[in-house]
Amino acid sequence: MAASPLILCINSGSSSLKFALYRIDAAQEALVARGAIEGLGGPEGHGWLEEGGQPVPMALNAVLDHHAAIGTLFTVFAQRNRGTPQAVGHRLVSGGPNHVRHARIDPAFLRDVRQAVEFAPLHLPAAIDAIEAVGQHYPDLPQVACMDTAFHAALPEIAARLPLPRLLWDSGVRKYGFHGLSYEYILTVLSPSIRQGRVIIAHLGNGASMAAVVGGRPVDTTMGLTPAGGFMMGTRSGDVDPGVLIYLLAEKGYSPETLEDLVNHQSGLYGVSGGTADMEQLLKNRATDPRAAQAIDMFCYQAAKAMGALAVAMNGVDTLVFTGGIGEHAAPVRASIVEALGHLGARLDVAANTHNASTISAPGSRITLLVIPTHEDLMIARHTHRLLM
Repeated sequence: MAASPLILCINSGSSSLKFALYRIDAAQEALVARGAIEGLGGPEGHGWLEEGGQPVPMALNAVLDHHAAIGTLFTVFAQRNRGTPQAVGHRLVSGGPNHVRHARIDPAFLRDVRQAVEFAPLHLPAAIDAIEAVGQHYPDLPQVACMDTAFHAALPEIAARLPLPRLLWDSGVRKYGFHGLSYEYILTVLSPSIRQGRVIIAHLGNGASMAAVVGGRPVDTTMGLTPAGGFMMGTRSGDVDPGVLIYLLAEKGYSPETLEDLVNHQSGLYGVSGGTADMEQLLKNRATDPRAAQAIDMFCYQAAKAMGALAVAMNGVDTLVFTGGIGEHAAPVRASIVEALGHLGARLDVAANTHNASTISAPGSRITLLVIPTHEDLMIARHTHRLLM
């Protein structure tokens, strides 16, 4: 009997390449290996690899860019007798206005995506580099693009349209939403009865967003045209009064490049705390550093406020799911957010929350509170298998 196909899932960052290797078919979804190559282009490049949950040594030569990282990755798989994957799936944060569905990558697709970089300038260049690198190393290997925006393609126009001249909507200026692969996965593990209700999924990590979902379909989300929108994040400001940006451009001499750096890299938890975007570190410093305490309080306040707005969009909320690095592991953050939702009938089971249990709502809570680990790589593997095999 032929072995199930191997699918390599790639999530490219500006200086990193995260990967997961799945053996997948109709009968199984087995994680074979996962890891990352980090510090691309710098003197401290390093990589890590896990097989069966166990760390495996991964020696790196000079890994200067995504092309070299892809070559290194396939060499490691060969050395580990993993062979060559039958397909590669890439996470793309956005495909711009012309590509909001998961799709097989061909020259026309890649050409369109290169012209859509302005819709996700922090993320798309690295993804394109990785796609091109795989094509150069293995030109016959099929590749698939899995869009974080695909989940939100069905948003009602009243939620997706921005209050701007109609001509801008026609040119693709709209709310796209992100973290779609995470939301897709969460819906697959919810029970049918919960999925048919009114659900807020809160993907809380260094990048953070939320989606309001009714009957399994999205009705609104917090991020907008780009992943910089919504509530405050690790280093991103989230939504800011447009007048602030105009003021910085006109009166403070900011350039577009300086402004981009401000809203994406110097703000959020990092900006308010004055030094770190790491929620675990902030929680450790909370009692002794008022800036850390304020950053956490602002994050929780803004997150709860966003949840309240999404509850309005759904005319109530039945279930709240926490996921992402902060959502899955930061019990004090969840506690602060749920406390602010008391007026909606949310009640926390303190002990369950402290232990990161899967259900953290107390008996009598009108909102079911869940903690569910997300698996975006598995969704990439599933879509790649569906489109190619």
